[in-house]
Amino acid sequence: MAALFTEDRLQQVFNGFQGKRIAVVGDLMIDRYYWGTVRRISPEAPVPVLEVESESHRLGGAANVAQNIQALGGNPLIVGLTGDDLNGSMLQAMLADQNLPVTGIVVDTGRPTTIKTRIIAHQQHVVRVDQESRTECPEHLRHRIVDAVKYSIHQLDGIILEDYDKGTLSRDVIQEIVAVARKYGKIVAVDPKLKNFLEYRNVTVFKPNRRETEESIGGRLDRIEDVERAGAKLIDVLSAENVLITRGEEGMSLFSAGAQPRHIPSAARHVHDVSGAGDTVISTITIAMAGGATFEEAAILGNLAAGVVVGKVGIVPITAAELSEAALQAVRHEQPAG
Repeated sequence: MAALFTEDRLQQVFNGFQGKRIAVVGDLMIDRYYWGTVRRISPEAPVPVLEVESESHRLGGAANVAQNIQALGGNPLIVGLTGDDLNGSMLQAMLADQNLPVTGIVVDTGRPTTIKTRIIAHQQHVVRVDQESRTECPEHLRHRIVDAVKYSIHQLDGIILEDYDKGTLSRDVIQEIVAVARKYGKIVAVDPKLKNFLEYRNVTVFKPNRRETEESIGGRLDRIEDVERAGAKLIDVLSAENVLITRGEEGMSLFSAGAQPRHIPSAARHVHDVSGAGDTVISTITIAMAGGATFEEAAILGNLAAGVVVGKVGIVPITAAELSEAALQAVRHEQPAG
């Protein structure tokens, strides 16, 4: 489907990325990694012993989405919650180190900052440990989340609602942000999770994965007919302009109101780690559409971007140069010889 593009059109779309201001509203977190080697089994229990060789910290959740927007040439506005703790201070410092704004971050003294710890042995993900709270954003802080978007709405080109079920995006927050975005004609793209799945009505792009779709609307998506029925149902129930269901190694399925379904095969060639792929997809789609791409063009680029990042270990953002190279290769590969 990359044949939808010419090289000139690709360049036009990539030029449109530059300087786009995208609000990323949702659950902020830190991804911590212990990298090492396993050479023996513990004498205390039948579990492997990791000999740690290095430790690293990366931006995760909505912070990783913002980092993707920045790496693609945009200017993110980050809006979310942290705890009043050392990890919260670390997260803000990490954002500042990347020249990412912290003015939209709200400190909630009643929750810990979310941190996911991944153990990586021989470049393989072994186990993950989560420290988090799933408590909804307290009512007295919700207006600060919404106001951070409202006060910037005229400067925004799009809004991403990045939901990891950690509490930032309550029903009230979702409804108020979508309402103000619609009032001023701004793109709203949603990466949902299960709790608020059906609260995201009247958005521009709704991007669930297969499992989320199955659990929220019922029924397995084993056949393409099942996927198409699910996509049509989501368009109807949510009054969404566009729905994109990600299906792992089977690619993506695109649905738009009044249009036929379209299916894109996965662009991944070597899969090492799928962590963060969804963040990359929603970032790419949103900045592309904000820059003038159609939904189908944006989805093709999102698919190519996911194909790049799953070939790496750990959560890393896609860069404009990497995506441009992947897109050009795809276009040239699909062009007829001669």
